[in-house]
Amino acid sequence: MPTSLYTFFQTAFPDDHRRVALEAPDREGMGKAVRASWTYGELESIVARYASLMSELTLRRGDRVAVQVEKSPEALFLYLACLRGGFVFLPMNTAYRMDEVDYLIGNAEPSLMVCEPEREAEMVEIARRYGRMQVLTLDVLGRGSFAKAAANVRNAQPPVDCASKDLAAILYTSGTTGKPKGAMLSHGNLAANGLALREAWAFSDSDVLLHALPIFHAHGLFVACHTALLSGTRMIWLTKFDAKQVMQHLPRATVFMGVPTFYTRLLDEPAFDKALVTHMRLFTSGSAPLLAETFDEFRSRTGLAILERYGMTETGMNTSNPYEGERRAGTVGFPLPGTEARVMAGDATECATGEIGDLQVRGQNVFSGYWRMPEKTAEEFAEGGWFKTGDVALVDPEGYVHLVGRAKDLIISGGYNVYPKEIEELVDDMPEVLESAIVGVPHRDFGEAGVAVVVLNEGASLDEVTLIGRLKEKIANYKVPKRVAIVETLPRNTMGKVQKNLLRETYRDACK
Repeated sequence: MPTSLYTFFQTAFPDDHRRVALEAPDREGMGKAVRASWTYGELESIVARYASLMSELTLRRGDRVAVQVEKSPEALFLYLACLRGGFVFLPMNTAYRMDEVDYLIGNAEPSLMVCEPEREAEMVEIARRYGRMQVLTLDVLGRGSFAKAAANVRNAQPPVDCASKDLAAILYTSGTTGKPKGAMLSHGNLAANGLALREAWAFSDSDVLLHALPIFHAHGLFVACHTALLSGTRMIWLTKFDAKQVMQHLPRATVFMGVPTFYTRLLDEPAFDKALVTHMRLFTSGSAPLLAETFDEFRSRTGLAILERYGMTETGMNTSNPYEGERRAGTVGFPLPGTEARVMAGDATECATGEIGDLQVRGQNVFSGYWRMPEKTAEEFAEGGWFKTGDVALVDPEGYVHLVGRAKDLIISGGYNVYPKEIEELVDDMPEVLESAIVGVPHRDFGEAGVAVVVLNEGASLDEVTLIGRLKEKIANYKVPKRVAIVETLPRNTMGKVQKNLLRETYRDACK
């Protein structure tokens, strides 16, 4: 039985390696020098060369490889090469600014950084500060110093025999303290979750996945790619989501995975109708709450029900509405095969049906802990290996899980996690600001968006445009609040804690 995730993929690849694994229609018409499709045999060959190159660069099993590049087929091959070579993949959001990248590099200590050519000088400067990190480049068309060096590799090494518990990836998720935490995901974690999704969603080698998600995120990299690769399917690979481009390729696909933003934008297109999705068997949604009105409008327009599921960076997918059976708007379905879920009261007793409590999960999909943060890891696990998700939920009489709210005030905007504490610290550092609170409110396009509620120092002046402009220089755009409200005081309870529930209610319509 294989334990390396890459070996799991290999066992699922079609016997006929001439079958197409991935096609990139964005590249069609760019000339023979630019590849637009790859067979499974070509994928294996490129991945082997990439992995061998990293070994020639003196990377050892367990070394981290940091990657901040635009989405491309070659970026996927680089990830697969890390799995094949026993290296730990560390993807970074392409929107991260240098201060954010600097922190991750200092914390993870990667041996290799692969970045966009235009960011090479900045990365080399960071590398000088931290020592041994090498820097190579890869652009959106698969060119750069990394690809050039890999083309010269002649002796491909066999896959490294990784154990199930060996680290495959570290994905950073921002913490409530403002310091990102590196979730350590093993080959076994990722394989277990991918196989569970393949079973739950009835994937087969006859499927065609239309892939429009980013791949620095668990949704696009793990959920989408793993189910496809573990089924030997074809992927139609779009560099980014564009509603008209997605509509152009939907007739050739059978599966599409998206965030709520994707579906609201498709529904904004008059030409998006039932005839366009005749060949589709599955639409899934995740990474942010799917509004019931979006679910209903999509079903009315297409005759198909979106399958909503629930997961986290630390666990992969935990629950899913059924593939066969009723998909209920406003719920995230049932625990996936191999995953357990329970709702706990504050006194550590399990809640009865319909009672609201803290959601915990357990299974082979659950990560081992946070990189170099043993105390934080211990805090997040209950006795018996149950992971405290930080989400508040209930289970209805039919067993469907309902997410009621989120502990720690996490905002999920456009599928990305936004932790208010990180932004509050930046706003509070502004000389005009006395204090601030960031809350999430409903947003049709992004699911949720941030609103900054700000108290200024006496006599100070600061407007919305200026505050937002300053934040955009410091953090990724998806973290920046969409609106700013200047107030005299923040509401507090008797213990002095800011009552964010009141702020969320007050500014509920601020982003509509």
